[in-house]
Amino acid sequence: MKKVLLFMICVIFLGLPAMAKKTIPVPPGVKLPQKYNTEYINYIYDEYKNVTKEELVMVALDMLKGTDGDFSRKAILGYNLSGYPIKIEFKDLASINKSYANFDAVGWKRKKKLFIYINPKHQAAPPAAIAALLSHEALHQDEYNSLSEETYAWTMEAVVWSDLVDIYPESNVESNALVKRENTLKKLFEKGGHSPKYIKKAVYQNKGYQGLPITSPGFKELQ
Repeated sequence: MKKVLLFMICVIFLGLPAMAKKTIPVPPGVKLPQKYNTEYINYIYDEYKNVTKEELVMVALDMLKGTDGDFSRKAILGYNLSGYPIKIEFKDLASINKSYANFDAVGWKRKKKLFIYINPKHQAAPPAAIAALLSHEALHQDEYNSLSEETYAWTMEAVVWSDLVDIYPESNVESNALVKRENTLKKLFEKGGHSPKYIKKAVYQNKGYQGLPITSPGFKELQ
């Protein structure tokens, strides 16, 4: 009798459909690199499921492999000061603080956990542009910030975007708002002879950073 009951239970469970992956699909109209088809996104799901539900963000993170942004990708996966994966989602930034309404993204720390919130206006951005933005935000791993930290983060973003547009030239959709940001940083980086010279100048003149100290833990002033 017990064997029959066990057999019936096994049959019932085998007949159930596999648990569906609860992800948010890539928005229609967003062109992904050819290899990132449904099958491949399902393949990378387990690697990024603790970070985000957004398939677009999963693709963006995966595109960082083999670039200068791989450090940021690993930080997002949990190799950071908190020791936990950094959670990423699209979020109305004004709901956090009205002054953040037009920011492209915000890094946030709540208790011991880190978060990156991306402005929903970028939900249709090329994943390479999202990837470059994330390479910047992943460097903010504590409650401290500084002009030097922002200079380093902006420079990282420019370097990663330069890497990615070389690999995926179709990502350079110049009409896209986030791509415009990335191209601006890339031009500043190139103007400085592939140094942070002009990026630093832009950071120090940015009204949003007025009042920040010059340095913060782990970040000294860049020349």
